[in-house]
Amino acid sequence: MPEAPPTLALDRIHEAYEAALGEGRLVVQRCACGQCWMPARAACPTCLGTRWTWHTAQGGGRLESWVIYHVAFHEAFRDRVPYNVALVELDEGPRVITNIVGDNALLRAQARVRFVAVREGERTLARFELV
Repeated sequence: MPEAPPTLALDRIHEAYEAALGEGRLVVQRCACGQCWMPARAACPTCLGTRWTWHTAQGGGRLESWVIYHVAFHEAFRDRVPYNVALVELDEGPRVITNIVGDNALLRAQARVRFVAVREGERTLARFELV
């Protein structure tokens, strides 16, 4: 049986993000100062304020960059090679490191993508597909 992928311990903020993913929603945090960000954190990366709220992202974005792995650097990903790790800039502004589902040969810089919630084991993950 393949080894399980590494996981992060979830704190209260990350639990809210994970719960939204489980409902099929991608959420970002938005501060009273107007800054919007990912990944989840307790304070705004711009003003360090703590007056923020969750907002459901529209789910659209652009593929900024990616790499395709042909060697699994963790046993849990051995059956996935080749797989991509991508940087997507959401229409709301934040950037997220993710995977693009589908054919790696079709990946192009600045390609439009949209959010898809993908269930993997016990978790739902934020993935994107080409539009």
